Amino acid sequence: MAKLTFKLLETDTKSSARAGLITTDHGEIETPIFMPVGTVGSVKGVHQHELRDDINAQIILGNTYHLYLRPGIEILEAAGGLHRFNGWEGPILTDSGGYQVYSLAHRRKIKEEGVTFASHIDGSKHFFSPEIAMDIQRSIGGDIIMAFDECPPYPSTHKYAKDSMEMTHRWLERCCTHFDNTPDKYDYTQNLFPIIQGSTYDDLRKKSAETIASFERPGNAIGGLSVGEKAEDMYKFTALCCDILPKDKPRYLMGVGTPVNILENIALGVDMFDCVLPTRNGRHGLVYTQNGFYNFKNAKWKNDHTPIDADGPCHTSRYHTKAYLRHLIHSGELLGSQLASIHNLAFFIWLVKEARKHIQNGDFSRWKDVMIPKLGKRL
Repeated sequence: MAKLTFKLLETDTKSSARAGLITTDHGEIETPIFMPVGTVGSVKGVHQHELRDDINAQIILGNTYHLYLRPGIEILEAAGGLHRFNGWEGPILTDSGGYQVYSLAHRRKIKEEGVTFASHIDGSKHFFSPEIAMDIQRSIGGDIIMAFDECPPYPSTHKYAKDSMEMTHRWLERCCTHFDNTPDKYDYTQNLFPIIQGSTYDDLRKKSAETIASFERPGNAIGGLSVGEKAEDMYKFTALCCDILPKDKPRYLMGVGTPVNILENIALGVDMFDCVLPTRNGRHGLVYTQNGFYNFKNAKWKNDHTPIDADGPCHTSRYHTKAYLRHLIHSGELLGSQLASIHNLAFFIWLVKEARKHIQNGDFSRWKDVMIPKLGKRL
């Protein structure tokens, strides 16, 4: 068993884009990386062999809030952790539940001790503290587990954002103390990442980045962005944080985003991304390609018998036609959601792999400038 390591391999000469290698006990992760979101222990509608063989995922996420409620920690512990429960052999990152607390504003109460919230399933009351969040994530079995934080709503007043950030920092200290005083749950090393908060305030983001970096954990995360602010603000505060975070540790921008967002933030120095957009939007007929995106709910595709994406990264999009996918989506057929999700995930992972290749080849900035206008085009 060994602690997570990060090796910085290349940095783009005209931006802050980086190519690196994360090593965990469950395998290596080439960065930049996009991580499919497996909310309840599965990436919705996608088999594990498809994640591995068709999509080429290297790491997936598990959601602490949802897995705590269903199937429950006792079942996951009896299985030997999420890897054995769901059959995924690669690395897993677990979030702390903090973002779900943020999204359940009408169902929770935040105090210094922690957060009391009502289950969205049956209304039952539950309590998460920093210590409990660590214990739950230990039991789920993430290779990377996230500190318990509060994600302030957007917009927030400076006072609210400051108070929230300072509590997140106190919670981080409690997370680290409890994490360091408890053993790894299974037969591999678990690694704790802190999270930067501070809303859209320069002074708070700077303070938070400096504070979490001082804990000297194996990696660091940027939270509280892509929650309603303008894209320009997302990029501004990502850049601010990346300028402060140590260069020899991976940087994870949580919950971002569109293909354009991902490339812009890679250019700012981010190494790790996750987002539900590929599967959520795929279920609603939105499909991303390197030439733009399709809305297959539109009737204009109903008699188009060309491939979904002839140059796409997986056989799904090269084999099936636009008319067929439009028919499945329009009919509410489950296969339509599955095909669109597989394609989108494969495309997102292809995109970060291409970014990595161009960083290593020394022409990332030129390639990005060509790609950005195409990726944002509605087809």
